[in-house]
Amino acid sequence: MKIVLATRNPHKLREITAIVGDLGVEWVPYSTLADAPVLKEEGSSLRENAAAKAERGVAFTGCVALAEDSALEVDALGGAPGVRSSRFLGEGATDEDRIQEILKQLRTYPWHGRTARFRCVVAVAQPGRPTEFAEGVCEGYIAWEPRGTAGFGYDPIFYVHEYRQTLAEIGPALKNRISHRAKALEACREILMRLRDRGRS
Repeated sequence: MKIVLATRNPHKLREITAIVGDLGVEWVPYSTLADAPVLKEEGSSLRENAAAKAERGVAFTGCVALAEDSALEVDALGGAPGVRSSRFLGEGATDEDRIQEILKQLRTYPWHGRTARFRCVVAVAQPGRPTEFAEGVCEGYIAWEPRGTAGFGYDPIFYVHEYRQTLAEIGPALKNRISHRAKALEACREILMRLRDRGRS
């Protein structure tokens, strides 16, 4: 059975296949498909964005497609950057630009006022059937400064209290057990196994 991974982000591809790569299916990265249409994130929620990408993958390939959308929600910023996490400060901004802006906006906040969470929604679309969803959340704090080099995006400033490290410090093996994406994909495992088994019957 083939499942299209409807993302062009190489970091996310690595994490997804590391977390659910043991299911005995063939994972097809969207970036390897010739003339594949652009995957747009124009929805007002993570669920809408994940569904749009997964359903575009199905429409283009006729195969089951998995997509996810993730967000950093900072309580002191009213939940921002939220659904616009990857577009925070505009399309030309870098991860470092976005990190520095968040640190700037939180510079006067004490530790207890720096609570935040990563949220992820995974969508699994298939031909002729309703799209299914799974969600995961990882609670934490915004660190005083970037720490670690193992992650991507906002990982260097997302501090996980239980491990007293940022997601960029703890390394991929642990991150792929405790992160928002890991939790959403594990919650999605039953859906994927059901589709795999249906495809074999």
